Amino acid sequence: MIVPRLHRLHRSFAAIVALAAAALVPLYPAHAQSALAKRLDRVLDQPPYDRATWGVMVMDSAGKILYQRNADRYFAPASNTKLVVTATANALLPPDYVAHTSVYGAGSLDSGVLHGDLIVYGRGDPTFDQRCYGPDTLAVGACDSRWGRVEALADSLAARGLHQVAGAIVGDGSYFEPHLVHDAWETYDLNWWYAAPVSGLGFNDNSVDITWRAGTTAGAPAAITFDPDINYFQFENRTGTVAAGEHRTVDFFREPGTLRIWAEGNVPLDTTSHREYFALPDPNHYFATALRLVLARRGVSIAGPTLSTVDSTRYREGRETPALATVSSRPLPDILFPILNSSQNWFAEMLLKILGREKAGAGSWDAGIKVERQFLIDSVMVDSTAFHLHDGSGLTTHNLISPRALAQILAFTWRHPNRAGFLRALPRAGAAGSLKDRFRGTPLDGRVIAKTGSISHVNSLSGYVERPKGGPLVFSIVLNHHNARYADALRQIDSVVVEMAK
Repeated sequence: MIVPRLHRLHRSFAAIVALAAAALVPLYPAHAQSALAKRLDRVLDQPPYDRATWGVMVMDSAGKILYQRNADRYFAPASNTKLVVTATANALLPPDYVAHTSVYGAGSLDSGVLHGDLIVYGRGDPTFDQRCYGPDTLAVGACDSRWGRVEALADSLAARGLHQVAGAIVGDGSYFEPHLVHDAWETYDLNWWYAAPVSGLGFNDNSVDITWRAGTTAGAPAAITFDPDINYFQFENRTGTVAAGEHRTVDFFREPGTLRIWAEGNVPLDTTSHREYFALPDPNHYFATALRLVLARRGVSIAGPTLSTVDSTRYREGRETPALATVSSRPLPDILFPILNSSQNWFAEMLLKILGREKAGAGSWDAGIKVERQFLIDSVMVDSTAFHLHDGSGLTTHNLISPRALAQILAFTWRHPNRAGFLRALPRAGAAGSLKDRFRGTPLDGRVIAKTGSISHVNSLSGYVERPKGGPLVFSIVLNHHNARYADALRQIDSVVVEMAK
């Protein structure tokens, strides 16, 4: 439409007047803003942190900027990356969203006998594990057992009258892409829970819990046990117990892509019991093995082997028949809880692939990142050049984002009508979660709710400071390229938060 010249001039003049008026209104009282800047600059510039790179953004919940330093630069955010996937899911998925896991028969079921393979098909449910999904672990229904949902599947199959499978039992993870580990993750990390493979099926976080302690005498191997102990892998104990006070060198290894695991190194006699969480390479086979064990306890025999697949075409015909049994995951707010509260990486990656499958038609890292990107640009109004993301958990240093973008995400989520589950999941200072031992003895004990983040030479903290009036402070603090001790870096970040809240 062509606008008359006089009308265009009137609109232009009005816009200039509005901009001039806005310039006369400070974002924050000038004296208070100056005092805040002096306090924060003093903390940020203390040696040795004056050699590091700080990114800081402080605003109120309406988006008014109170302080910033390098707020538009790229930073490696570590686990603050999880704020992106959880905020995106919180906004785009319904609060009652659940993932379904179903069992199908590739053949007819006659008189209790399945004439074909038994297919367990996962759609990204991460909650087949032993975990609590709320801050009050004594609340009814807050916690699950490791075997609860697997047993529910087995009970449903037994209720259908199934007592014999003539074929194999197959774990089908093809709801997600065949690519199970991210290309940017380090090779050593792939042994551990925080880089466990991500497929449509998952049991016990796709890991085994390993508990180890010193042997009974010097020279004896360390005592090592597994949970769940289902004889799932080959294990060699190459460790030795040494005298009290000697250096501890024990570590665990897996031949890449196999179930050959071993431990090596020394364990001093005075070592207390430790627990590790070791990743397993094929989550679909692992799940099928667990279900097979539970079915056997219910008298269901399986004649064929335990198999797995990520080929979406292999059992398509079977999946088009009515399911023999189905169980549902915990609802979305419970899935958010371990991602934010205890920084569970694998849950974050599963949720990212769920977003990709549900909103972009592909359960892949690329599709999930595409959904996040569109959400940040279109809904949160983040500058499209302010972030460059690769995974959901923040494990890789290839993730880059500005502190301003993180603060914008938090401010947007604070105003969102479905914010309750997100806020409940964030750690609170002094309460269970990754802020349990932080801000103690300060005026902010119990008043900070924020997401932590740490990888090598990177620490971050982004969230909210609750205030008696006027809504919360929204902040993002990211510290990169430092060589301070982990505990010292956290204390320095906490000092920044304390100063900003005065």
